[in-house]
Amino acid sequence: MAASTVDLPARGSFPEVKLAKKAPKKADALLVVAFKGEEGLELPASSLLGGSATRALYESLTAVGATGKANEVTRVPAPAKAGVASVIAVGLGDADELDDETMRRAAGTAARALKGVGTVATSLGDFGLAAAVEGIILGGYNHRGIRSSELADKEAPATVVFADDKSKAKEFEAAKIGAESVLLARDLVNTPSNFLYPESYAEFLRAQGEEVGLDVEILDEKELKKQGFGGILSVGQGSARPPRLVRLTWAPRKAKRSVALVGKGITFDTGGISLKPGSGMWDMISDMGGSAAMAASIIAAAKLELPVKVTATLPLAENMPSGSATRPGDVITHYGGKTSEVLNTDAEGRLVLADAIARASEDNPDYLLETATLTGAQMVALGDRTAGIMGSDELRDHLAELGRSVGENAWAMPLLEEHDEQLKSGNADMRNIHVKREGGMEFAGTYLKQFVGEGIEWAHIDIAGPSMNGGSAWGYTPKQATGVPVRTIIAALTEISQQKKKK
Repeated sequence: MAASTVDLPARGSFPEVKLAKKAPKKADALLVVAFKGEEGLELPASSLLGGSATRALYESLTAVGATGKANEVTRVPAPAKAGVASVIAVGLGDADELDDETMRRAAGTAARALKGVGTVATSLGDFGLAAAVEGIILGGYNHRGIRSSELADKEAPATVVFADDKSKAKEFEAAKIGAESVLLARDLVNTPSNFLYPESYAEFLRAQGEEVGLDVEILDEKELKKQGFGGILSVGQGSARPPRLVRLTWAPRKAKRSVALVGKGITFDTGGISLKPGSGMWDMISDMGGSAAMAASIIAAAKLELPVKVTATLPLAENMPSGSATRPGDVITHYGGKTSEVLNTDAEGRLVLADAIARASEDNPDYLLETATLTGAQMVALGDRTAGIMGSDELRDHLAELGRSVGENAWAMPLLEEHDEQLKSGNADMRNIHVKREGGMEFAGTYLKQFVGEGIEWAHIDIAGPSMNGGSAWGYTPKQATGVPVRTIIAALTEISQQKKKK
């Protein structure tokens, strides 16, 4: 199928990865692993180097102080007759404690050291192929933004060839698809809001979805009004750029289960009339991170040909202050008829999600998974690297465990009984904020629960902190957008696709 002609103004660069039976004859460098043993550096045997070359490499590495500790990257001239100019050794720590997350982080750290190297042959796959592939792609990602200058040679990503067994091609391809789907979410979140707004975002998703065989439905502001999507319209009515609702569907014939995905898509959030402080407001280009993650996840499901029906319902709006904006104290009617008193227009994400959850519930899915950059309270409670998950007890707990298993930290949080009473409004069915400071993350989850269809297992993932990395790159996490929780959602969809059909 032809590639989409609808694209973003800038895309991140990342290493190209390949799987081959043997190392390429014209590689520019080798990437090998090192361990930290009780008596110092340990260098395992590799098909990339003979015995004498391995001994020479060991001597070179120890001479410059390499220890093999996790994430340590050491580059030295290659031994004679190695056929390459240099060797990069990445530490994996104690060999007995090696797991997938250690490999992902080390591979990601190494990937940033490979810029401008050219072609690199690696033996990382011998110690965890999928994790190594993910780490290289995710860690080597670099979004330079919209610049007039071209990518310099020294910044160009490497081509990394995994010299491994071709029988692992399926595992390799699945890891590659998953990692590149994370990068799609990162690219979307990193795009400035003057380029990515509801209409342009919707058209980009249409092109991306149709390219992989998804059914695409887009509702404009007229159709949203006709069908009663009051939450989405309320948030978007202050902007000159009207809102959209995008529905992407992957419906394979052999699907035994169905999953609804919902993601918050606020393309820019000023707070509306309840205006945010100006300092740091530029980061609000990231407030559509939930929708980006869910769009990337359903595209991955299609590429992986997962036998599960998936529908992503993505509400897109820009939250701006103007004479037409929703005011604090206004009462709105959501899709399905429930009403909300809007006490704070900066608690807008839950308003658009309420409509989307109600619409997604009409499909009667087996599971409803929803994610959003929703509350600052999430960061107060769990920091900026751990998502908070609420919802149906069993699904909530399992999704948090699944997130931790793939390296996307998450923690199960309760929905508090007292919030049911505090949710009530004198002017509507409910109010959109908890007037106290305590428990803000859980109150938002309690609010969203009101719109989930009866009998549907549901989980809400608050990624306010984990969706963006405002500090330095670490492991396989770059600066700016992280793409969380795409890998968690893909893992969940993969598990669900293997379940038997309900009787």
